[in-house]
Amino acid sequence: QVQLVESGGGLVQAGGSLRVSCVASGRTFSSYAMGWFRQAPGKERECVAAINWSGGWTYYADSVKGRFTISRDNAKNTVYLQMNSLKPEDTAVYYCAADPSIVVVINNRNPQIWGQGTLVTVSS
Repeated sequence: QVQLVESGGGLVQAGGSLRVSCVASGRTFSSYAMGWFRQAPGKERECVAAINWSGGWTYYADSVKGRFTISRDNAKNTVYLQMNSLKPEDTAVYYCAADPSIVVVINNRNPQIWGQGTLVTVSS
């Protein structure tokens, strides 16, 4: 079973950049689609980016398109989310999630595996 651990969250000023990482344990990481989700206080958790098992296909929510980039390194069992031009409304706890199906990830249909989350705070 894959376990996920996020890191890289923190405080950044509006307009700045941050990269969060998610390291997976287990030998089946490359068989999973991966997603980055976020949940702000009082809001539902949403999928902001997803990537298929090979890294050859990606998805972005409209709210982050052009600013965020998801990537993965299967040799390092790691998925990244590079966040540029950050806005105060990007403030949230960011979670990575894994599921064999990219459709499940994109539509937030309860992906199988979740990390514990990392807090990203963007100050104005």
